[in-house]
Amino acid sequence: MQKLRSLFAAAAIPVLLAACASGPPFIDQMQPTAVDMAERRGAFEMNCPSVKGEVISSETVQPLSIRWGYERAEYTVGVTGCGKRNSYVVICPDNGGKSCFAGASRVDSMQ
Repeated sequence: MQKLRSLFAAAAIPVLLAACASGPPFIDQMQPTAVDMAERRGAFEMNCPSVKGEVISSETVQPLSIRWGYERAEYTVGVTGCGKRNSYVVICPDNGGKSCFAGASRVDSMQ
Protein backbone atom coordinates (compact mmCIF):
# COMPACT_ATOMS: atom_id res chain seq x y z
CA MET A 1 0.00 0.00 0.00
CA GLN A 2 2.86 2.40 0.83
CA LYS A 3 4.42 1.72 -2.57
CA LEU A 4 1.15 2.62 -4.30
CA ARG A 5 0.93 5.93 -2.40
CA SER A 6 4.52 6.79 -3.30
CA LEU A 7 3.86 6.03 -6.96
CA PHE A 8 0.71 8.17 -6.93
CA ALA A 9 2.53 11.06 -5.24
CA ALA A 10 5.39 10.86 -7.73
CA ALA A 11 2.92 11.04 -10.63
CA ALA A 12 0.79 13.80 -9.10
CA ILE A 13 3.58 16.29 -8.31
CA PRO A 14 4.52 17.10 -11.96
CA VAL A 15 0.85 17.53 -12.85
CA LEU A 16 0.29 19.95 -9.98
CA LEU A 17 3.45 21.92 -10.81
CA ALA A 18 2.45 22.18 -14.48
CA ALA A 19 -0.98 23.51 -13.51
CA CYS A 20 0.59 26.21 -11.35
CA ALA A 21 3.11 27.22 -14.02
CA SER A 22 0.64 27.55 -16.88
CA GLY A 23 -0.09 31.23 -16.21
CA PRO A 24 -2.86 33.34 -17.70
CA PRO A 25 -4.56 32.43 -20.99
CA PHE A 26 -2.72 33.30 -24.21
CA ILE A 27 -5.19 36.05 -25.10
CA ASP A 28 -4.44 37.83 -21.80
CA GLN A 29 -0.68 37.36 -22.17
CA MET A 30 -0.57 38.91 -25.63
CA GLN A 31 -2.82 41.92 -25.01
CA PRO A 32 0.03 44.32 -24.05
CA THR A 33 1.99 43.27 -27.15
CA ALA A 34 -1.08 43.81 -29.35
CA VAL A 35 -1.71 47.29 -27.94
CA ASP A 36 1.96 48.19 -28.40
CA MET A 37 1.87 47.04 -32.04
CA ALA A 38 -1.26 49.09 -32.76
CA GLU A 39 0.24 52.15 -31.05
CA ARG A 40 3.43 51.92 -33.11
CA ARG A 41 1.52 51.59 -36.37
CA GLY A 42 -0.88 54.36 -35.38
CA ALA A 43 1.96 56.71 -34.43
CA PHE A 44 3.50 56.15 -37.86
CA GLU A 45 0.29 56.43 -39.91
CA MET A 46 -1.02 59.47 -38.04
CA ASN A 47 2.43 61.08 -37.89
CA CYS A 48 1.87 61.51 -34.17
CA PRO A 49 4.59 60.53 -31.67
CA SER A 50 2.27 60.37 -28.65
CA VAL A 51 -0.68 58.03 -29.13
CA LYS A 52 -2.75 55.94 -26.74
CA GLY A 53 -4.17 52.52 -27.56
CA GLU A 54 -7.20 50.85 -26.02
CA VAL A 55 -8.59 47.36 -26.64
CA ILE A 56 -12.10 47.62 -28.04
CA SER A 57 -12.67 43.87 -28.40
CA SER A 58 -10.74 40.60 -28.27
CA GLU A 59 -11.39 36.98 -29.11
CA THR A 60 -9.58 33.70 -29.55
CA VAL A 61 -9.78 32.39 -33.12
CA GLN A 62 -9.32 28.70 -33.84
CA PRO A 63 -7.02 27.46 -36.65
CA LEU A 64 -8.54 26.69 -40.03
CA SER A 65 -7.91 22.97 -39.53
CA ILE A 66 -6.29 20.61 -37.07
CA ARG A 67 -3.34 20.05 -39.39
CA TRP A 68 -2.73 23.64 -40.47
CA GLY A 69 -2.43 26.87 -38.56
CA TYR A 70 -2.30 28.10 -35.01
CA GLU A 71 -4.86 29.30 -32.54
CA ARG A 72 -4.59 33.08 -32.44
CA ALA A 73 -5.68 36.03 -30.40
CA GLU A 74 -7.44 38.74 -32.39
CA TYR A 75 -7.87 42.24 -30.99
CA THR A 76 -9.51 45.40 -32.25
CA VAL A 77 -7.46 48.27 -30.83
CA GLY A 78 -8.46 51.92 -31.01
CA VAL A 79 -5.57 54.39 -31.20
CA THR A 80 -5.98 58.13 -30.57
CA GLY A 81 -3.56 61.03 -30.79
CA CYS A 82 -3.00 64.46 -32.39
CA GLY A 83 -6.72 64.96 -33.01
CA LYS A 84 -7.03 61.70 -34.96
CA ARG A 85 -8.11 58.17 -34.26
CA ASN A 86 -7.71 54.84 -36.02
CA SER A 87 -8.75 51.31 -35.24
CA TYR A 88 -6.59 48.29 -36.03
CA VAL A 89 -7.17 44.58 -36.11
CA VAL A 90 -4.14 42.99 -34.44
CA ILE A 91 -3.47 39.26 -34.81
CA CYS A 92 -1.16 37.33 -32.46
CA PRO A 93 -0.59 33.67 -33.42
CA ASP A 94 -0.01 31.20 -30.59
CA ASN A 95 3.09 29.72 -32.22
CA GLY A 96 5.50 30.00 -29.32
CA GLY A 97 6.68 33.50 -30.26
CA LYS A 98 5.79 36.90 -28.90
CA SER A 99 4.96 38.58 -32.20
CA CYS A 100 1.80 40.21 -33.50
CA PHE A 101 0.90 42.13 -36.60
CA ALA A 102 -1.50 45.04 -37.05
CA GLY A 103 -3.82 44.80 -40.02
CA ALA A 104 -6.30 47.19 -41.56
CA SER A 105 -7.12 50.57 -40.12
CA ARG A 106 -10.01 52.97 -40.41
CA VAL A 107 -9.18 56.65 -40.10
CA ASP A 108 -11.62 58.95 -38.33
CA SER A 109 -10.95 62.60 -37.58
CA MET A 110 -12.03 63.67 -34.10
CA GLN A 111 -12.87 67.23 -35.17
